[in-house]
This record gives sequence, C-alpha cells and structure tokens, in this order.
Amino acid sequence: MRIIVFTGKGGVGKTSVAAATALRSAQLGYRTVVMSTDLAHSLADSLDVPLGPEPTPVVPNLWAQETDVYHNLETHWGTIKDWLEALMAWRGMDKLVADEMAVLPGMDELANLLWINRHRDSGNYDVAIVDAAPTGETLRLLSFPHVLGWWMERLFPLQRKAMGMARPLLRSFVDIPLPSDEVYASVAKLFGQLEELHRMMIDPGTSSIRLVFNAERMVVNEAQRTYLYLNLFQYPCDLAVCNRVIPAEVNDPFFAAWKEIQAKHLELASEAFRPLPLKQIPFFNDQVVGLSMLERMAEALHPDGEDPTQVFFRGQAHTIEPRDGGYRMTIMLPGSVKGDVSLRRVGDELFVKVGHYRRTIMLPRPLVRLEPGRAKLDDGVLQMQFSRANAEGVSQWKETKAPARR
Repeated sequence: MRIIVFTGKGGVGKTSVAAATALRSAQLGYRTVVMSTDLAHSLADSLDVPLGPEPTPVVPNLWAQETDVYHNLETHWGTIKDWLEALMAWRGMDKLVADEMAVLPGMDELANLLWINRHRDSGNYDVAIVDAAPTGETLRLLSFPHVLGWWMERLFPLQRKAMGMARPLLRSFVDIPLPSDEVYASVAKLFGQLEELHRMMIDPGTSSIRLVFNAERMVVNEAQRTYLYLNLFQYPCDLAVCNRVIPAEVNDPFFAAWKEIQAKHLELASEAFRPLPLKQIPFFNDQVVGLSMLERMAEALHPDGEDPTQVFFRGQAHTIEPRDGGYRMTIMLPGSVKGDVSLRRVGDELFVKVGHYRRTIMLPRPLVRLEPGRAKLDDGVLQMQFSRANAEGVSQWKETKAPARR
C-alpha cells in the first residue's frame, strides 16, 4: 500500500491539497483512503461530505475518514487507558478528569496514525493519504520505537516478570492499582504496532512525506526546519508544494506588492528545498470546498493526468549524524564545483556560498547550540562539522549574531 503524508504549518491549505491528491488518485483507478489525523478536523469541510471515525465512501475508489481520539484509544490502548484511569482515581481524581488525563501527550496522534497499519493489513486500499497534524513533531513521535527498543528488549521483560512475582505480596500491603499481565501485554502489542508503522514510514519505496507551505517568510522557514527534522529521522520527502500563489495574470495594483513578496520567498523556497521538486498551486478565485474545486486544485498540482502516487524524488538532500563528539551535516549540492566555501551563520540561519551558488538553511536546535567547524566540498557533497569545542577551522566561518527581536 502506497502511503503519502502531507504536513505543514496550520492554515497553509494542507487539508485541501491532501483531499485533491486523493481525488486524483481515485480517478486514476487506485482504491484510495484519505484520513485526517489532525485533532481539529477539516477534511469533511474540504470534501463537503459528512465523515466519521470509520472510512466513508465519497466517490468511486475514494473513502475518507476523520479519526476519533477516544474511538482509537479504546481500540488500541483500552487496557492501558483503563489502568491509568484506575491509578488516577486511586489518587482521588474525579472520574471524568481521570478519563481525560489518561490520554497522555502524543497518545492521541499515535493512535490516529495506527490506522495506517489497519488499512494496510485490511488489503482494501492501494493508497493511503494522510492529512497529518500541522507539525512535523507527529512524525518524530514515530521514532520512539527505535529509542525505546533497548528498554523493550532488555528491561521490559524483566520488569514484567518481577511485577508478576511481586504483585500478590504488594497487594497485601497497599491498595494501589498495579499493572496486570493484560496491561503489559497491551504495551508490548502497542510497541510492536508502532515499530511496524515506523518501518513503513521510513521505507522510501512505500511512504512519502510532502511539505505544504505558503510563499511567506515565516512559513517557508518553518517548512524548511520541518524538512531538516524529517531528514534527521530518515523520513523520505519527495515533494514540496507551495499553495496560494497569486497568478501572473492578476494585474490588480492591490496584489502587486504581494506578488513581489511571493516571488522573493518562492526563490528562497527553491533554494531551501533543492534538490526536492517544488510545485505551485495558484490562489483560486473561489474557496477550495467540494469535489469540483478539489478537481481544479488536483489539475493545477498534477496537470495532464499526472499520477500523484509516483515517487517524485529519491534520496535525502540533508543528513545529520553524530560524529567526533558533535554532529556532521551533509548537504547535496549537485552541479557545484570544488572551490572556496563561504559559510555565515545568523542565529539559527546558515548561509552557504560555493562560488556563485548560494543557499540558506534553517539549522535544527541541536546544531544551533554547537560550535561550527571545518567545511569541505567534494563531488557535489558539502560536509560541515558542528562540535561543542572546536577551534580548528572556525576562521573560515563568518558568524554574526541574530538581530534583537522587539
């Protein structure tokens, strides 16, 4: 099953782009399900049809759903949730409040994303398109199985066995609700589901993450930072989509300044996401609601019947890996020639110049705190070292402080 996930800052039109892509996919004959995992759903509004927590038929080959947090938690985490509720009630918490507090941070989105597993296992769909929450943090949660793998493989079985032996003794001294074997079994099952989901999401042959943004500086910066984090966690990105671009034929003086601003930030985005393909969707003269408008958007995004389920880009434009007590950032600069490398940092922005080639990169937080060091260009690959204490090679950096914010 092909998996395509759309993410981006809230309000950029991500839901509309996901729905339009799903509609085109269905029209090409793929059995397609589009699902919203955002807690503030708008997929039903975009399609202009009522939706529920289970897939609902929309048109031939297209189903849509707006996942429900409590429906998912009862399905996937019911035993764990019941134990947490009992534990909080034991502490004197009101039952209604305990029910809410048992939904730990991140549990709701993870439970929503587990629908991807169910759709794949069902065999009912060829393509699953996900309108994700407006942040790349959702995808970072999927790295938990990798981080917790050592604990689950080594300590979790010992803890479960120890609790099984100590539970009868402890119950004679305290009346606290202790996790049962069913709770531990649910934790193990959940971990297995998340591990399988993570494997699917980092497989470039199965999944693609697509970034949706508008041609505005703050939005482009956030999209680029999300792109770096996705590369950091090895999620395959294959397309960037700039939505609501004012068409060239619009000559109203009111939009003249906006067109200049958008052109400037489109150029910035082109540099930021290179070599990732960048597609544009125009600002339509009507709201994108309903199937007819979604079809217009699909044609603008994928003209002449282009298949949206294809992989538009393979590989990673950036890689960040631990090296020599810090991190090494590798950036693909296809077509660049070996020569002087000029690097300048302003706050969390890194300006790269190789000959006439210029590029602006938003640094992720772990690198902002480190000392930039040696940089080397070889065969179109730029490597930069960031360390906690690295005086060697610092002279080739031109670093300035970010201007104070008022």
